Amino acid sequence: MAETIVLGTRGSELARAQARLVEKAIQTLRPELQIETKIIDTKGDKTKAVDLRAGRKGLFTAEIERALLAGEVDVAVHSAKDLPSETSPGVEITAVLSRAQISDALISKHPRGLGSLPWGAAIATGSVRRRRQLLWQRADLRLIDLRGNVPTRLRKLADNDWDAIVLARAGLERLGRSPARNEISFEGRRFFSETLPSEIFLPAGGQGIIALQVRNNDQITTAIVDLVNDRETLLCLRAEREFLRLLNVDCNAPVGVLAGIDNGVMKVRAQFFLNESATPWQADVEGIPDDCQCLASQLLDRLRAQDGHDQE
Repeated sequence: MAETIVLGTRGSELARAQARLVEKAIQTLRPELQIETKIIDTKGDKTKAVDLRAGRKGLFTAEIERALLAGEVDVAVHSAKDLPSETSPGVEITAVLSRAQISDALISKHPRGLGSLPWGAAIATGSVRRRRQLLWQRADLRLIDLRGNVPTRLRKLADNDWDAIVLARAGLERLGRSPARNEISFEGRRFFSETLPSEIFLPAGGQGIIALQVRNNDQITTAIVDLVNDRETLLCLRAEREFLRLLNVDCNAPVGVLAGIDNGVMKVRAQFFLNESATPWQADVEGIPDDCQCLASQLLDRLRAQDGHDQE
């Protein structure tokens, strides 16, 4: 067995924290292994402005995949929601850690949450999905584009006259910024936190999941990461990614999809804002977890049926 493995990850504070979680999980079961982490700059990290019209496929993952294929790293550590629904030939998502919180959080300068924000309140988010969900609930909101890592986003909230921002709860928790009594302290400022209901704010595919990619022909590393794999989470991720692949969209699309397993039954839900519609199409399916890819296909058919005919 390998004595040293190299993890490849982005350089953001959150990405490093996620790599440490992977390292800890592996070393708990294989304490004799030496684990190194290599920081890889991605296009998304180096690009200050993102052209949303061009999409975001591979923006934060492509360079890490290339390093994996080149043998510079043994395991690529990704936020699963950043991965395109079709990854590079020669690598695959072999394992995932157990899923963290799936929900989005409203971080606000006002107590009492989204419903109590003033009329015309300014909310910043970089997600098209979140923008459409927010306007679905509050058409009066003024939405502002937001980029940067989690601390940068919190700093921008403090420095601007915005009322709130929206972040993934999983990222906050992995950075040790879990809301205490629905409040967050950041660089001397106090903000209020509300967990947005996932029934309305359905998360992005893969949200809350740390994905581990390995080269297809690397059986030694595959065996190592399989030790920390959460099989149910991996099946849920496969269902979500297959749905997005069939829909032919990336993480810049106004779509949410979430799979979960309860008592041996997988339920997959989807939400899709078509064109400029204020209200999304929504659908769900249930079935056997091992049939996750078939369930994704059924879910897409059920979603399309709401329009009365298939969409190309």
